[in-house]
Amino acid sequence: MPDETLFDALRREPDAEASNLHAVDAADRLVLDTVDERPGVDRTVPIAVIGDRYGALTLGAVALGFTDVRVHQDAVTGVQALELNAARVAMTGSYTQHTLGAELFDGVGTVLMQLPRGLAELTEIAEHIAAHSSADVVVLAGGRDKHMTPAMNDVLRRSFTTVTAGRGRQKARVLTATGAVASAMTYPVSKRLADIDMTVVAHGAVFAGAGLDIGTRFLLEFVPKMMPRARTAVDLGCGTGILAAELARTRPDLEVIATDRSAAAIASAAATAEANGTRIAVIADDAMSTFESESVDLVVCNPPFHEGAAVHTGGASKLFAAAGRVLRPGGQLWTVFNTHLNYRRELADAVGATDPMGRNGKFTVARSVRPSEQR
Repeated sequence: MPDETLFDALRREPDAEASNLHAVDAADRLVLDTVDERPGVDRTVPIAVIGDRYGALTLGAVALGFTDVRVHQDAVTGVQALELNAARVAMTGSYTQHTLGAELFDGVGTVLMQLPRGLAELTEIAEHIAAHSSADVVVLAGGRDKHMTPAMNDVLRRSFTTVTAGRGRQKARVLTATGAVASAMTYPVSKRLADIDMTVVAHGAVFAGAGLDIGTRFLLEFVPKMMPRARTAVDLGCGTGILAAELARTRPDLEVIATDRSAAAIASAAATAEANGTRIAVIADDAMSTFESESVDLVVCNPPFHEGAAVHTGGASKLFAAAGRVLRPGGQLWTVFNTHLNYRRELADAVGATDPMGRNGKFTVARSVRPSEQR
């Protein structure tokens, strides 16, 4: 087990920080203890780390003496948090970042991972490990008991001959999968949504899969009313890119950018646009951090209200503040949110005058206008 002072130094930055949000959990510790205690593990053989949220698994593996540590993180914020934490503990350059594919798993003997909450994401990860690793690869997948289900074992058994559950500790557990068996890849999936006349493409990690979540469905109804003279528009937190694709096909003169912190979302949005014959730009980014101030006319957003497994609106607040910075004077932010969250005051403070444009039984669509004068 790495020295606890390593974990004490880790932070969630640039993600939200709060008393109920942590950079390290019991599953991280248990996964690292499990690999440390496995007999005969050659620490000069490459090891892959998947789903490391803030760097505990990656930097813990380095601390355990693994010399070739390869990492795949879906979230841009995870990549950034790992970089920041590596600098804090003087481990910059001790690992390499990779996409989910052959390069990540070539020659790897062990895979460490945090179990994702979604079975679709787990399926895509397991299939990639089995397809690109040797048959004797060992997968150690940790999770908190309250988020683990028997279905996770079933998913892993489709790609591995043996899946066993270790002894629980501090309400965490590790699944060990061995005997990799390659099969056809399930993801990305493609689905035709006849009611909106759109084909949606989705990788496993993307929110709502290849379906249409009910908040986005409601916001789509307002696309024709969204700032008809806009020249540039951003689908902020784009997911599969449904809003971006709809803006692009109904407003061919509009420059549309889809951005999300998830690599799976960016890949899905690009594929959705291509499947529907629309042209959009895609940018992996954390809350438009690389966008210039006052550079966009229109932002559309279906914001999250979770941070991982915790209910927390910090992610939405970050997106609202980003829109306030990036919108030109007179620009507009259109959002959809659960009515009970009552974001109107926060939107007004972050962007400008905010008015409800529509409500149904669950959601509110609001328009926020950036003041025309310099703030």
